Amino acid sequence: MTEIERREPASLPARRQLSPEAQAALAAGRADSTRRAYREDREAFIRWCAERGEQPLPATQDLLVEYVTHLTLTPRPRTGRPSAPSSLERMLSAISTMHAELNLPKPETKGARTVIAGYKHQLALDKKPGGKQRQVKAALPPALRKMLDTIDRDTLIGKRDAAMLLLGYSAATRSSELVGIDIGEPVECDEGYLLSIYRVKMRKFTESAVPYGKSPATCPVRALRSLIAAMREAGRTEGPLFVRIDRHGRIAPPMVRHGEPIGDPSGRLTADAASDVIERLATAAGFEGRWRGHSLRRGFATAAQRGGAPMVRIARQGGWADNSTSLARYFDEGDPWEDNPVMGL
Repeated sequence: MTEIERREPASLPARRQLSPEAQAALAAGRADSTRRAYREDREAFIRWCAERGEQPLPATQDLLVEYVTHLTLTPRPRTGRPSAPSSLERMLSAISTMHAELNLPKPETKGARTVIAGYKHQLALDKKPGGKQRQVKAALPPALRKMLDTIDRDTLIGKRDAAMLLLGYSAATRSSELVGIDIGEPVECDEGYLLSIYRVKMRKFTESAVPYGKSPATCPVRALRSLIAAMREAGRTEGPLFVRIDRHGRIAPPMVRHGEPIGDPSGRLTADAASDVIERLATAAGFEGRWRGHSLRRGFATAAQRGGAPMVRIARQGGWADNSTSLARYFDEGDPWEDNPVMGL
């Protein structure tokens, strides 16, 4: 029995119990990271209600206002600061969807969202973290070159990192999409590589053409070909393309925690591990700010837009919908001097 079911008040109306298969099917509709975050958010809400003697389900508007207010005032152990507004928004979604999954009326969240809006406004006025949306830095071509310069491309791990950097950029992948590629999936042709990539937000495969680059050092086709050849020499002809590699060049070394094996047995990198690679390369190149896997996706969108590529071509290469309204937020700001609208006035 789950903690939610243990805490459920006896006064609640009877509801249909979902089978384990149905619960698994429902959970599969969300990304792993979302499922983990929702589970933690829900458990925290249930604990807080229990400590106060409150009935968590169904949640009233006043209860959610009280809970959100509590979170805006309570420092988190890891950061020493209260939760960010974006975390509070996710928490409300977790609680709302929990009601839907338990066949309960959807809670009224308007009051809680008003609290979040005021909290975010005050953080901005006080110039505190959370008041301004944190965006990753865009990995534009000059940054890519500097990051590539830090890599020893004679080693297997260096070949992997270079291919991750260049393929993630040229195909505008999310980290989860990048690590989902298998060795046998890229199809080489005269012009470069064709990849069928499962786009997690669109929930469908899209075709991305990866052409040769003008310079061998920044060519995604050569980097990908080099990695595939090296993996085959190491005995890997199938399975994930991007895998764990230790400093001795061993592929997928076993990982153990408390005596129990952990991680994908095939060695496939997680999305977080792929982002850590980008962060490590950015640090080695001397860059400041926040660098993650999304830096490649944002860098591609920005560079393509500045280069005059049609919006629909940018969208299709990166797996955005043709009429995507969110694509613009991936564009990095232009040069503050060269693109300044005051110039020439």
